[in-house]
Amino acid sequence: MNRRVATWLVAMVPLAMASAAHGETLRQALIHAYRTNPSLTGARAGLRATDEGVPIAKAAARPTLSATADYQEFVVRSANSFSAPLRAANANANLSFPLYQGGRVKNAIRAADARVESGRANLRFTEADLFTAIVSVYMDVLRDSAIVEFNQQNVAVLETNLQASQDRFEVGDLTRTDVAQSEARLSVARGQLELALAQLDASLENYLRFVGLPARDLEQPPALPGLPRSPVEAVSLAIENNPQLIAAEADAKAARYDVRVAAASRLPRLSAVASGGYNNYLGTLTGNLPGRVFQQAQTTATIGLSATIPLYQGGLPAAEVRRANALESQALEQTIFVERRVVAEVRAAYSRYQATQVVIQSSQAAVAANELAVEGVRAENSVGTRNVLDVLNAEQELLNSRVQLVTARRDAYVAGFTLLAAMGRAEARDLNLFGGTLFEPGFSRPSVSGPMLMEMNSSSASDGRIEFVPTPAARDAEQGPPTVGADER
Repeated sequence: MNRRVATWLVAMVPLAMASAAHGETLRQALIHAYRTNPSLTGARAGLRATDEGVPIAKAAARPTLSATADYQEFVVRSANSFSAPLRAANANANLSFPLYQGGRVKNAIRAADARVESGRANLRFTEADLFTAIVSVYMDVLRDSAIVEFNQQNVAVLETNLQASQDRFEVGDLTRTDVAQSEARLSVARGQLELALAQLDASLENYLRFVGLPARDLEQPPALPGLPRSPVEAVSLAIENNPQLIAAEADAKAARYDVRVAAASRLPRLSAVASGGYNNYLGTLTGNLPGRVFQQAQTTATIGLSATIPLYQGGLPAAEVRRANALESQALEQTIFVERRVVAEVRAAYSRYQATQVVIQSSQAAVAANELAVEGVRAENSVGTRNVLDVLNAEQELLNSRVQLVTARRDAYVAGFTLLAAMGRAEARDLNLFGGTLFEPGFSRPSVSGPMLMEMNSSSASDGRIEFVPTPAARDAEQGPPTVGADER
């Protein structure tokens, strides 16, 4: 690692020591991001806002009660009035209870429920997408660190080769051409090392951006269990569990209820109403009629029914229904589009994963063969049957095969995790990050207080290993969408 990277890491040490999780393992990186990543916390806040759509819709089915109070001073009184109070105090109360709304409220509540379901699925997708990005940057740091190490070793070997070539040139065992070849190969290797260091810098910055902590002594991640045995199995699981597809289906269901809400504007509405009033002139009501005594206070109360029958609304209901039907058609087409995209992504991820497994096997064989070839070429060069260029080429082939191997391992792990995410199995409950203590988006508010403050399971977090096992407690704790009561019309 060059001086720039070392300086960057030294500057980040105080921040790393100030936090409980250092991101040294993939599990710790996921836990810290699950708690603090702004895109995930923002998505949770958006879901809480979506949850409030249900009580907002339910409020239209419930009675409304209002009260008003007034105090008046009659500064100028009419000369023709038989009574002339100086002041008055009034209080009124009005109660309205909706009896029939044409199905508007009932379908609005169902649409809000469907949107809550869609919001929860979108939160699942945000979570899985974030975890996939973290796995990618985690593996990038491991890959680039290994590539930097390989290039550093290669530079050290070439420096030794150059010194040996110069020594042998001085004694007349090699030509100036051999020395020039060694110098050229060393210069290229130093340039490759700088590029590798720059790529490592970029990967470290991406890790900090997603995880929120600098990468430090990352360990190799555990194996990915639960991968499908065939693309057919992968597609079947994705169709059932993919959060994007679930969200699209919920949006289509909400759009269907929106059509019924729009159609309800054509139907009459009936409400029960009641009102009461109290009026007091505070002893100031007098009159010019002899023998007439005026009551200074009076109370009134009325009850009744109020019906609203729409006769002509300027074509507004028909336009709203047409718009709602068009939006429903759009949502249905979007569901088909998402399903096709999910199927394509799952099959592509499965194919990439299988291909990278083959590349890993071939790269391992290439590394073993090139290591043997380097030893052989060096031995043959020492007895004069191989020249310096043969040694340099063999060492470069070994470097290339090692880089290809670590790159293939990174690609295989990311492809496998991407496949799990497309199947809907790359979320916190699937990874068992917190021993069952998860952010559960309950109705109108999260089921855990505070900004998704889950405590790390101390027994499972100490070893830094990810347990890719579903948590039954976390699954059972998930609440379904609220149901519509019989009195909510």
